[in-house]
Amino acid sequence: MRDIAVFSGSAHHQLAAEVCANLGVPLHPVRIERFANDCLEVQLQANCRECDVFLIQPLVTPVQEHLVELLLMLDAARGASAARTTVVLPHYSYARSDKKDAPRISIGGRLVADLLVTAGANRVLALTLHSPQVHGFFSVPVDHLHALRELTGHFRGYDLSRTTVVSPDLGNAKEAAAFARLLGVPVAAGAKQRFADDRVSISAVIGDVTGRDVIVLDDEIAKGSTVIELLDRLRELDARSIRVACTHGLFAGGALKRIGDQPDVLEIVCTNTVPIPEAERIDKLTVLSVAPALAEAMRRIHNGESVSALFDK
Repeated sequence: MRDIAVFSGSAHHQLAAEVCANLGVPLHPVRIERFANDCLEVQLQANCRECDVFLIQPLVTPVQEHLVELLLMLDAARGASAARTTVVLPHYSYARSDKKDAPRISIGGRLVADLLVTAGANRVLALTLHSPQVHGFFSVPVDHLHALRELTGHFRGYDLSRTTVVSPDLGNAKEAAAFARLLGVPVAAGAKQRFADDRVSISAVIGDVTGRDVIVLDDEIAKGSTVIELLDRLRELDARSIRVACTHGLFAGGALKRIGDQPDVLEIVCTNTVPIPEAERIDKLTVLSVAPALAEAMRRIHNGESVSALFDK
């Protein structure tokens, strides 16, 4: 891995260090300073002239702080004559703002993509974007990974003879169907209607879950309103057992404890795209690492190899 320089903002230093350990390269330090007027200044504290630079920064709480850090790191890398700068986005929170579904609202997913490119991003490596169209918001190449292999490897350790994968809504049904195919089990989906950020209704579950071991799969869990609503429908249909899985475990506002307190939820599985403080973790939580997948994708990008081949059977 010659001529490669990896930096991380303050969003998820632990994941960045793990990625670098898998790559066998150092994680270079970044100085982030806040002035008296509340402005940030960023300095990349390693040479990156004519280097292949990777900036690892998920957009997690506080999102706006971490976004500005990333924009400043991009500007610093461009000013330091980096040969190419790739933004590694384990979690792109603005991907949820992907369409105009009300009058006079902004489409944040597209706007932030434009900001990243304007600041100096030559390429983006993202993981499980909220919707496929977000990929097209970027005017630079995007390598879009998913965490289905990591989740599949975990659940293959269970008896899957009576298992059904359930998507909370039809929007996530395609990913749930791909996950079900990898596990060799059937799939079902909830008929969901959202009224507000924390208020949803699931009128029915399309598919057979009666007497089945259910794995609920979503791309991310924030407040957990959708999962809690789906659990009520699964109980009414007499599901035998329930496990909850997602890629991005945001677990805002005590969602992790709220889901974990449900007696019929045996396990909650997520990946480490989002940092979860040790104090907030519960016994039912299992966190899988995506660092090896990100590291392999970065190695392939650096060497000019196919990233899509990572998903070949």
